[in-house]
Amino acid sequence: MQSKRIRIMVGLLTVCLVAWTSAYAQGDKTKLKGLITARTGDTIVVKTTDGTNVTVTLDDDTKVQQPKGLGVRKKQMSAAVLMPGLKVSVDGISQDSTHFLAKSITFNGDDLRTAEMIQAGLNPTEQKVAANEQNIEANKQGVQANQQNIASNKASIDANAAETSKRFSELSEYDTKDQMDVRFASGSTTISATDQEALKKLSHNAVNLTGYIIQVKGFADSSGNAAMNQKLSMERAQNVIAYLIQDCNVPVRHIVAPGAMGDVAPVASNETKAGRAENRRVEVKVLLNKGLAGT
Repeated sequence: MQSKRIRIMVGLLTVCLVAWTSAYAQGDKTKLKGLITARTGDTIVVKTTDGTNVTVTLDDDTKVQQPKGLGVRKKQMSAAVLMPGLKVSVDGISQDSTHFLAKSITFNGDDLRTAEMIQAGLNPTEQKVAANEQNIEANKQGVQANQQNIASNKASIDANAAETSKRFSELSEYDTKDQMDVRFASGSTTISATDQEALKKLSHNAVNLTGYIIQVKGFADSSGNAAMNQKLSMERAQNVIAYLIQDCNVPVRHIVAPGAMGDVAPVASNETKAGRAENRRVEVKVLLNKGLAGT
């Protein structure tokens, strides 16, 4: 009797092992590198170095990471940073030649900043020059040195102009299905009750769209210095993202955040009180890939 039980147990273990091996064999662990050209909810499209478009699926276990320093440590990031124009390295399971399940996605900070500028519709050279010009204004005695820095930065960025232009041309186009601006008091990061209700309505309408993404950009007026405005615009964007996730039940995989824009790209003059109020904002857009919108 004991021998029979052992044979039954061995048989069951063998069946389970075969089933597990068969399931695992359907996909091979591998890695791919390329440029994100589209984002549609739980998936991104990555164009590899050989020109192949691969659809990469994200799930709740997908890790998004940015290397820290020169070591092997990695900073865990939100999937909200996975935006068109970002160079990534993806580890996961290949489902077929054009479909991939991501276990981890890695990128570096320089590529993220370039992607953020592309999403903001800014030319990287212009933003670098503008930043240096602000430094010149803040420190008159360093005019000559800063002008040299401007020229140096401009030359360095111009050397990569061909690649940047290529990224622009490869990005998929999106239709804006809904949008709103969240306004803030001077120096504040608090979302008003009125804007909270508007965000809930926007989110409710978005969930009925297949493959939607919500894009979030934070801005500030020019009242403070550049570093403070950058930090303030980031905190405003992060608070809006947190509200969308926690109070509006938007999955983080459906949010893409180009990040903090500081006082770049004002929509009104910073010379007036009313204009500064317009510029203290977070832009929220519900986007849908035109390929999906046409289906």
